[in-house]
Amino acid sequence: MRSIKQPGAPVAERIQWAEARGRAFSFTLQAGLPLLEAARRGFAAEGFAGGVLSFERGALGPFGYVMPALSKTSENAAFYSDTFRPSGVTRTRLGSMTLGMRDGAPFFHCHGLWTEADGRAGGGHMLPDVTDVAEPFEVEAFGIDGAMFAAEPDPETNFKLFGPVAAASTGARTTSRAFALRLRPNQDFAGCLEDFCRAQGIARARIHGGVGSTIGARFTHGGVTEPFATELAVTGGAIAAGSSGALEAALDVALIDYTGGIAEGRLIRGDNPVLMTMELVLEVLG
Repeated sequence: MRSIKQPGAPVAERIQWAEARGRAFSFTLQAGLPLLEAARRGFAAEGFAGGVLSFERGALGPFGYVMPALSKTSENAAFYSDTFRPSGVTRTRLGSMTLGMRDGAPFFHCHGLWTEADGRAGGGHMLPDVTDVAEPFEVEAFGIDGAMFAAEPDPETNFKLFGPVAAASTGARTTSRAFALRLRPNQDFAGCLEDFCRAQGIARARIHGGVGSTIGARFTHGGVTEPFATELAVTGGAIAAGSSGALEAALDVALIDYTGGIAEGRLIRGDNPVLMTMELVLEVLG
């Protein structure tokens, strides 16, 4: 399987996780607010401090983002481009967000694909401090209680990354057992989710959110993304018994690579290792 050498030594625990309770709901991001504040208010209205969300058609402006890029030093295996700030209103096609805490304040990690006002198709990593909601749009969310995503220094990748940690309950109404996960580099995306579910006795699960990166990508429709640095959003995912009876993860994703190439589809199991990180929530169904 493909692998990329990271600047730090691998951490022994390859899946960082915290058990929680959670609930799916939808809400509308309000126009005129920073995207971060609009998301925070939506979760808070349901009693949650954070969680994950996904969306399709939306409108952002002002808008700022970065793309994946090659690292100019040995301090990171890959890095970010300079910041882009397209004029006018950018129309999203899809996106996935993790909402948590960084340096004691709300923060998000959000990847998506979009079309800029001049018609240019793009994608990448949205920036919380320079992105506003231009028009109201609806999102699908999953709030978690008893755990949260917190940004902490990660010695392996030399980035400050979201990872799940235990948290005090906010008393939010919940309906499901859930696990907040962070997958570490150089392990197959589907394979480690399947291993985790087997270890936890989970027979069926639904994936909510999903923000991270893979080392290129291999799709079931035959498509291949060769450039190794990507920004990826999960657009749909589930884990259940396959035809053989063994657990299989079905992972639909969209991504942009560091050359600007865009790809979408279902990932091949066993051939899509994580580059830097992958954050998501598993809702236990059985």
